[in-house]
Amino acid sequence: MDIDKVRALTDGELEDQLKEAKQDLWQARFQLNTRQLKDYSSIPQTRRTIARILTVQRERLDGLEGAQPAAKLNEDTEDTSTPKPRRIARILQRERRVEPAEAVEETVPAELDAEPEA
Repeated sequence: MDIDKVRALTDGELEDQLKEAKQDLWQARFQLNTRQLKDYSSIPQTRRTIARILTVQRERLDGLEGAQPAAKLNEDTEDTSTPKPRRIARILQRERRVEPAEAVEETVPAELDAEPEA
């Protein structure tokens, strides 16, 4: 299942798909141990599907962009949430680095400003 298809699912559908994928993985491992599994690539594919579903669920819990449920995609609402602390810290660091040269006073101690004696 592609990540775009996973993101298009609602929360309830995600839960159902997750249960189904976990069941498929369990069955594939059981068949592998009893030497009945013919398509060995189904195990990593199922694991990746589970990872994609869990990733989208985590994105929705964290409120990341692009991870809204299908019902919210149609609404035209502005994001009024407050920025995360790490983002605030990065913005402040950028602002500190961009200080104009005129605003920085030159403070050199008198001992360092004098020429060395020979």
